[in-house]
Amino acid sequence: MTTKRWNMNDIDKNQSYIKEAAGILQAGQTVAFPTETVYGLGADATNPQAVSKIFQAKGRPEDNPLIAHVATKEQLQRLVTSIPGYVDKLIAAFSPGPLTFILPSNGICASNVTAGLDTIGVRIPNHPVALQLLKEVDIPIAAPSANISGKPSPTTADHVFNDLEGRIAGLVDGGPTGVGLESTVIDCTQEIPVILRPGGVTKENLESVIGHVLVDPGIIDGEGKPKSPGMKYKHYAPEVPLWIFEGDSNGFQELIEKEQQSNHRVGVLCSNQFAVQLSHDNIYQLGDSMEEIASSLYDGLRYFKQQAVDVIICESFPESGIGQAIMNRLRKASDSTIT
Repeated sequence: MTTKRWNMNDIDKNQSYIKEAAGILQAGQTVAFPTETVYGLGADATNPQAVSKIFQAKGRPEDNPLIAHVATKEQLQRLVTSIPGYVDKLIAAFSPGPLTFILPSNGICASNVTAGLDTIGVRIPNHPVALQLLKEVDIPIAAPSANISGKPSPTTADHVFNDLEGRIAGLVDGGPTGVGLESTVIDCTQEIPVILRPGGVTKENLESVIGHVLVDPGIIDGEGKPKSPGMKYKHYAPEVPLWIFEGDSNGFQELIEKEQQSNHRVGVLCSNQFAVQLSHDNIYQLGDSMEEIASSLYDGLRYFKQQAVDVIICESFPESGIGQAIMNRLRKASDSTIT
């Protein structure tokens, strides 16, 4: 299969590119496109054969549900049987945006989107290219991250192309994404909503709008049948072992030197502030703020795929705000935590 790539920097041709990509989706093929979180691999969520092509391209287990992407609240309402009042408040506050709602499915979307559950995850992405495409295609688009299953999610079109070239029909290149981590997923089938996957909309953000919000224990233990993507299986892993180090810069430096004495080539992922405290020649600096760290995390994990390293050691981050999502992704990607 030849993967067609459309560059959305060509403003004069953008609308024709969107129409062409929408036509390919309507014909039951797969197209990758940017959202504000990561690039998604899209297919018609109402067409089970089209959705199967997502699983085939990614090598993704089919008991892992997908998220349906839509352009408007009205399109979201078409896919579900009911919407609690607090969801209306969350949509008004955070949609379009990196927030996925788990709601009772009315069966319009294919069963391999919902993994046989009676619920469906739906979100309205906050990216101009994604919204243009979704409005043009006018069908719900199932779209997990556009990468080989289990590997770091893609935040640039090149990431997608490197993973899936020849496996998918098209790739809409809309430049780098913003948030850099997948959406927050919240179960809205109960009186008190439950976070199933942390992301760019934090628990604190949600509670500022609707009050008390719970956190599913599956975020920690990963047990049971997943109601949301990211709750089961190892995710986001780079090509070499990833260790999380919980400690100060002195201990981190000692660990680097210990590994080097064993003739191990070490790559380091850390904040800019932490980097200046280390003496090492292969450091990927993730940024100053937690938002910058979230945005560049997957690029950092992919960076070391191109480097000759035997192990990646990453700084541990505070688990408040978006730090909870950062550490959730790191734990799912890591082989070990060292204190």
